[in-house]
Amino acid sequence: MPGSGGFPRDFLVALGPQKVPEKEAFDRRFPNSRGGLQNPPPGISLPTPMKTKLLPLLLLSTTLAMSNTAKAELKVGDKAPEVTGVTETGQKLNFADVYSKQSYTLVYFFPKADTPGCTAQGCSLRDAYENLTKQGVAVIGVSLDQADAQKAFKEKYHFPFTLIADPDRTVVDAFGVSVKTMPLVGQFAQREAFLIKDGKVVWADYKAHTKEQADDVLKVIADQKG
Repeated sequence: MPGSGGFPRDFLVALGPQKVPEKEAFDRRFPNSRGGLQNPPPGISLPTPMKTKLLPLLLLSTTLAMSNTAKAELKVGDKAPEVTGVTETGQKLNFADVYSKQSYTLVYFFPKADTPGCTAQGCSLRDAYENLTKQGVAVIGVSLDQADAQKAFKEKYHFPFTLIADPDRTVVDAFGVSVKTMPLVGQFAQREAFLIKDGKVVWADYKAHTKEQADDVLKVIADQKG
């Protein structure tokens, strides 16, 4: 899906199918009533007001379980954070050094290594990497994954750019990227992207694409030069 890249659906795909009770056992526990509705087990009765409020409460609890936190969001014109991150090899990387050596730096954030949308996003940048480098673009990908997960992700898909392991949220918080929390999954960064030139943010994408990520960046650069 454009924009969000399909998260949190990425995680549902990654978790795989879940086991469900056998139909026979399920039917014994919750025998069908007329109309195909499921009756509660014998001896359990829910008051009518509780029944009418049960679904909204379940929806509310699910919404509350998926919380969202973020620092102040970076905007176009803001100074790019001169933060230090840890690469997939465990080495420290000073972002300011990258800014000073390249015409542009793309810092993009993705929810979780080796999930469908994040893979599509990384492969978009990989496939266009030659064109990006011709435009003077350095690429840095960031997620809350550990270094070993980032290393495996990079090697599996042959990404030619650096991935940052940021489980302590140093880089994520410096860029003001939203962090979501889901049951069974934990925390993950929202998909966002920032293009930096001369130490300042020149483009901010708060709902970054997946397959079109590289095309979006190249279009921004072309528009600036035009």
